[in-house]
Amino acid sequence: MKHIILTLSCMFMLLGNTTLLSQNRISSIIKTENSSYTFNELMNLIKSQSGYNYTYPTDSELSQKLIHLGKKEYALDLLLDKISLQLQVKYRIIGKQISFKLIPKKTVTISGYIRDKKTGEDLIGASCYITELKQGTVANSYGFYSLSIPSGYYTVSYSFMGTKTQTKVAEITEDQNTNIELGPDNLQIKEVIVRADGGSQNVERAEMSVIKLPISTIKRLPALMGEIDLIKTVQMLPGVKPASEGSTGFSVRGGNPDQNLLLLDEAPVYNAAHLLGFFSIFNGDALSDLKLYKGDIPASVGGRLSSLLDIRMKNGNTKKFSGNGGIGTVSSRLTLEGPIGKNEKTSFLLSGRRSYADLFLKLSSNEDVNDNTVYFYDVNAKINHRFNDKNRLFISSYTGKDKFESKDNGLNFGNQTATIRWNHLFSNKLFLNTTLLYSKYYYELSNKLGTDAFKWESNLEDYSTKLDFNYFLNLNNTIKFGGIVTYHQFEPGHAYGLGEQSLFTDYKVNESNALESGLYASNEQKIGDRLTLKYGLRFSMFNNVGEGTVYNIDDNYNIDGSTTYKKGDVFNTYTNFEPRLGLKYTLSPVSSVKASYTRTAQYMQLTQNSTGGMPLDVWFPSSPNVKPQKSDQFALGYFRNFSDNIIEMSLEGYYKKLQNTIDFKDFADLLLNKELEAELRFGSAKAYGFEFMTNLNFNRLQGWFGYTWSRTKRTIKGINNGNSYRSPYDVPHDFKAILSYQLTKRTTISANFKYSTGAPVTYPVGRTEYQGAFIKVYSERNSYRLPDNHRLDLALTVKGKKKPNQKWEGEWNFSLYNAYGRKNPWYISFVQDEDNPNVMKAEKTYLFTFVPSVTYNFKF
Repeated sequence: MKHIILTLSCMFMLLGNTTLLSQNRISSIIKTENSSYTFNELMNLIKSQSGYNYTYPTDSELSQKLIHLGKKEYALDLLLDKISLQLQVKYRIIGKQISFKLIPKKTVTISGYIRDKKTGEDLIGASCYITELKQGTVANSYGFYSLSIPSGYYTVSYSFMGTKTQTKVAEITEDQNTNIELGPDNLQIKEVIVRADGGSQNVERAEMSVIKLPISTIKRLPALMGEIDLIKTVQMLPGVKPASEGSTGFSVRGGNPDQNLLLLDEAPVYNAAHLLGFFSIFNGDALSDLKLYKGDIPASVGGRLSSLLDIRMKNGNTKKFSGNGGIGTVSSRLTLEGPIGKNEKTSFLLSGRRSYADLFLKLSSNEDVNDNTVYFYDVNAKINHRFNDKNRLFISSYTGKDKFESKDNGLNFGNQTATIRWNHLFSNKLFLNTTLLYSKYYYELSNKLGTDAFKWESNLEDYSTKLDFNYFLNLNNTIKFGGIVTYHQFEPGHAYGLGEQSLFTDYKVNESNALESGLYASNEQKIGDRLTLKYGLRFSMFNNVGEGTVYNIDDNYNIDGSTTYKKGDVFNTYTNFEPRLGLKYTLSPVSSVKASYTRTAQYMQLTQNSTGGMPLDVWFPSSPNVKPQKSDQFALGYFRNFSDNIIEMSLEGYYKKLQNTIDFKDFADLLLNKELEAELRFGSAKAYGFEFMTNLNFNRLQGWFGYTWSRTKRTIKGINNGNSYRSPYDVPHDFKAILSYQLTKRTTISANFKYSTGAPVTYPVGRTEYQGAFIKVYSERNSYRLPDNHRLDLALTVKGKKKPNQKWEGEWNFSLYNAYGRKNPWYISFVQDEDNPNVMKAEKTYLFTFVPSVTYNFKF
């Protein structure tokens, strides 16, 4: 009996000691002063305040590893859990001793798709961030992400601009496929605050000279005649200038408009203009993502010198049927999207827009007016099907057309694109996108007047096959490789008589074909916590393919015979290696410096009748007489965020050197010219400058302002006596501001303001008389400037009252374009004064003063 009582007494004493230990652990409070400690520093602090000793493997690097804290005091057990999570160790308490043991690690991969919770849309560029490792990745163009990490306990955060961050704490010991949907209902763990959202990407991402614009931001801005225009918004960015007032063409860092590559769902668009250039073909209701590369162009893309504008269409709502649209001053639009079936695997998108100026013309009593036809339309369509998490299919298309017809003449032009993409996931690390592409740009110009009646047709068609691999090797290396082959068909112009009375002689500019190919490989490599390198190489090849005729041009640009090649003959080849290099060095959690070098080659060029007016664009390829243009661009930048990423600032300087730069001789004959290559002159060019931009992301106030100082000059033999001269896009000073302020829950005001130095121009500086006629004598090329250009646009958006269970939502947008009526010059011409024939006078032509508009937008 004594033995039983003794045994029970010992048990109760042991139980009491264990309970006391637990109470001591819970009640022990550790006070901290710093935001981070090394392991040894923190454990010594715990020892001094609680009396607990500690042991750990001495052959490890544990002693000097940092532990990041967010509070001033912790319960001991919570602090030990935090150490365990951050340093990936296990601990055990025996008496007054804390023993640490390293967790055996193996490499595991977490991967999946990040989508919008409401619509099922892929969130391009969404972030996956590991708090303990202070590293992460972003989803690719299809919302897919992959991270290879050591096994252990982690805090994983998923975020995207405009959504709430979703945070999970989990022990990851095996490969995991985790699909995430982000939306307003996401839960956040209060103890963990992670700023891995879109704002911090300004500092964290390795790429520079790149701007991503949310479509929702574009829709809030003032617009000409109420037409929300993606291209006009791009023109409001630093380093980007419109080719002319009211034009959809734009220059990036001094380059020509044809040096910009515009991709719609990866298909090239060769003319983005509606209504003679006043509006672009891109309907914002059908789009999900827009990204402009002003430099640091990925190795996966080539063929242009200045920029890449990558535009992605929506995939279609996989959750429910929905629609949106608008009725405006110039056009109306409607977009429908939704799931096909009940399993959320297939969705569709159908979006259309049409202007209706021709409908109002019919109401006119003037026969010369009501018989005219003037309109444009565009249609976007897409189907996306998810077979499973490893296979997806996307089919998308665009078709658009402008039609101008009268009794006397006509002009029709448009674009067509088609894209078929198949995504395949070989493993949680290897992603493949296979793409088939088609693109066509065409125009028809006709004159219907009697014996001079003719019709002129022109076409450019592309057929492409592309393979793009993403290999997520590990946490520090993301490898991309692949290739593309494109077959170009050029039909520059075919003019022929129209009608029985026409005496017009059939005339055809020589057709040509070309094969453009590219292979690439690149890697984004993280070295330590601060340095990230991006490096890659693109190999491009361009083949001129018969049937075709090449004119022999001598050193004085005279035609000396020609050579004809049979169909299928490869008669000329150019190859180029195009390296890419970039680095990012993190100075602090809110600042970094970046640098990049990009070499690009361009094998296709454009001639235009002018920067405005009829879009008579003639694309022509490199050939034995036309070498490909090349560009070497260097850039250096400083990036800094303020106020918890609410304010983003960037300052970039760049220098660009161009070879084989093309310009045209004075008074060149560009249209319907079989011997166009004899009108060309070749030389070099350089562009340099700096760009400052500040983004504001306050709750009510959003927008940006930017300033650009830049210069660009050309030196071409045979032009301006061989002396350097300003490029047509040399605009030294350029300031732009876009602001949007939410007055109430239903009312938002926004404003655009721009100011820039006038564009270079060549003026007549005198005249001479020859055989009774006055002949103008011109200045050196582009030695004068147009007057400075500035404009203010205003907009007010008023949303309707939202009622419970209401499916229809509407809003009114009131815009005032050019609010104070500035008469910016479109061009200036010099004419003889009718009252005094001995005097020449300048006449300014401008497009708009103030233009009010009203648009009603809706969604359901």
